[in-house]
Amino acid sequence: MTHWIVFDYGEVLCTRTTALPKLAATMGVAPEEFEPVYWGVREAYDRGSSDLAYWTSIGDRVGARVTEAMSEELTAIDVAGWSNLAPSSLELLEGLAEAGAPLALLSNAPASFGRWVREQEWAKLFRITLFSGDVKCAKPDEEIFRLLLEKLGAQPEECLFFDDRESNVEGARAVGIRAALWDGAEAARAALG
Repeated sequence: MTHWIVFDYGEVLCTRTTALPKLAATMGVAPEEFEPVYWGVREAYDRGSSDLAYWTSIGDRVGARVTEAMSEELTAIDVAGWSNLAPSSLELLEGLAEAGAPLALLSNAPASFGRWVREQEWAKLFRITLFSGDVKCAKPDEEIFRLLLEKLGAQPEECLFFDDRESNVEGARAVGIRAALWDGAEAARAALG
């Protein structure tokens, strides 16, 4: 029995960020130098470190000085880069919500991104949103899935979770949540029957 349908955000509901070249230019470094560092130190940001700590960490590795003002600018660019909700995903969410399905969002993302999401009109389709940056733990750790179940007031078998990373799918399954690897809105619709 599925009660809750839980979605990841990045590269599930939205398209991959397009902001990396602009972020690199803002820091004054080449995109090919910037990108591996952006991803390489991202986990601490997703687990609750501040915007300034994240951008300074990147700056230290690429030789760029990051001020508070630059950190704010980089954060705004980064959020915008992850803001492109895929039309097919939005259509899926709207159809599920209209049918009365309880929807939740579970994302490894910084707190600043979580604040932005909660201001969006489409965020109202979700009864619960949980961002790793707010709770200082992240997928695939068991702890974040336990927090999710607590917030939902649900048993693991009452949830179906979609994520684009196998490790996160396995993390959900480890606590008893039914989980599927994201392969697009049509495949999700088929999985939901």
